[in-house]
Amino acid sequence: QVQLAESGGGLVQAGGSLRLSCASSERTFAFGMYGMGWFRQAPGKEREFVAAISRSGVATYYADSVKGRFMISRDNAENTMYLQMNSLNPEDTAVYYCGRKRAIGSTPSVQADDYDYWGQGTQVTVSS
Repeated sequence: QVQLAESGGGLVQAGGSLRLSCASSERTFAFGMYGMGWFRQAPGKEREFVAAISRSGVATYYADSVKGRFMISRDNAENTMYLQMNSLNPEDTAVYYCGRKRAIGSTPSVQADDYDYWGQGTQVTVSS
């Protein structure tokens, strides 16, 4: 059973920055075999894709709404994925979840159904 734990959320003013972390319980070798992703869910809305990264970290995908402001990265030696969020605005307010892809492989995915392990989420609140 893989456990993912997000951290780094909080309250920030518009224009500010936060860095989210997602720590995996998988051993280093296994962690590096799977693509990972970040999703978010605002109150009353469905979970939406934010960013995804290949198992090596070379390939990354972003939602149009965060492109140019957020950066996804990973440190396979530390079994950890990150999301650097800059120029935050109130529309970014949501619970942010990290996920691990269901299948071994390098291609990142924007589909939540392609992920089988999720963290408990971390709240990000951006005030105007």
